[in-house]
This record gives sequence, structure tokens and C-alpha cells, in this order.
Amino acid sequence: MQRLRVRYAKRGRMRFTSHRDISRAVERAVRRAGIPVAYSAGFTPHPKISYAGAAPTGVASEAEYLEINVTRRCDPQRVREDLDASLPAGIDVLDVVEAREGNLADRLEASEWEIRLPGADPAAAREAAERFLAADRVEVERLTKKGPRRFDARGAVRTLTVAEGTGEIAGQGDARPCAILRMVVRHLVPAVRPDDVLTGLRLVAGFAPPSPPEVTRLAQGPLDAVTGGPADPLDPDRDPRGGEPETAGQRVGGDL
Repeated sequence: MQRLRVRYAKRGRMRFTSHRDISRAVERAVRRAGIPVAYSAGFTPHPKISYAGAAPTGVASEAEYLEINVTRRCDPQRVREDLDASLPAGIDVLDVVEAREGNLADRLEASEWEIRLPGADPAAAREAAERFLAADRVEVERLTKKGPRRFDARGAVRTLTVAEGTGEIAGQGDARPCAILRMVVRHLVPAVRPDDVLTGLRLVAGFAPPSPPEVTRLAQGPLDAVTGGPADPLDPDRDPRGGEPETAGQRVGGDL
């Protein structure tokens, strides 16, 4: 059985699609594209498609990942083209590689986020970010399935910067100054989400954007010691010689 690892984007109106609806769309697209997906055993077989580090509903993303088990060898580039053509607009397949080894979910150590805040004062956002980073701990509260939970939002944030741009407030149409937050957040338990960081900015500096945030995940993967951001989690699966991944027997120099 071959395993294929897929990177896809969630863009435009598709950011409002729930993870369950996206998984249904992927299953339909796999069948439509004729990909020979493997199925689980038992009375109710399910396609062997797994997801890692899915973004919350309402959040756009350029770095979502899933893994497909297939029953015969497939060309990853052909799978990328066929799957992308079979998915609805806004769910775009960016990359497909054959899995070499290891667990994909274990490589997703951090995410890089962009938060656009139309109408927010960039100077006020910058001051709030500085106060947030200067704090040893910023406790926020979020309602979970088990009830309200308090946790530290500061410890997960490795970097937080603020830039200035322009954006439109929904329903008003005119362009206004826009604060753009960029942050790298480690994947901890409980997970710290961009809205938790915004709550932290309000708590430490009274910073409250006048319009809903526009959140996009730019990347997720293992933390790069040089850049401080997430590296490509599919890099370990790429053959540096451009060929197919070696089998266990070929790696030790023997024949299978």
C-alpha cells in the first residue's frame, strides 16, 4: 500500500466550510478522480484518508495536510492534478508527495498566521503586541466542550510583529488603515489559536479591533532553528535525487 501526503489550501468562501464538510468533499473528489483509495475493514468500510492540524472554521489556510492510502502505486503529480480538478473552487491542491517514513502529524510543531484587522490603528496594535511579548504569562479563557478553560496564551507565541496596510470593513466598502499581525505559534495542548492571542492583546493593552479579523494560516511544520518559523513538513519525503523513495531493501544495498 502506498501513502500519499497532500498539501491543500482553503481559500475565499471555503474558509467558512467546516472540517467535516471538507472531508466529505475530499472523499467525493477522490472517487471522481478515480484515485484507488484503500478502505478500512469491517461492516462499514471507510476510505483511509486522515487529516493533520486542520484549521478552525472561518479561517483561511495555505497549509492544510491530509494523507491518502492507495491500493496501487500512483504518480503523485498526476494525483495532484486529478484531485485538484475534482475539488470545488477554493479547495486547491498545492502539493502531493509519497510518504517515506515517520508520522506527518508529529512534524507539525508550529504555525505561521497572518491576521488582518481592517480599521485597526497599526500603532495601537504594535503597542499591544509589545506589551503582550513583554509579559511572562497572559491567561485567557475559552469555552470548550468541557466548559470554560483558562490557559496561558503567551507561552506558545514565538514571534509577533505588526505591519501597516489597507483593508475594507465589511459593509462599508471604503479602504481604511489596516493592522496586519504576523505570528508564529507553537502547537501546544491546549492549542493556542489566533483569536486567543487577540484576546490576550485586549487583556494586556485594551486593544479591540473595530471589525472581525481576517485570519490566514500561511504555513505549518517543524520549527526551523535558523528562521524561527515553520519549515516544509513534506521536505523529508522528497527524494533529493528526484526519483522515487527508496525501499528498505534498497537503502541497505540489498535486493528485495
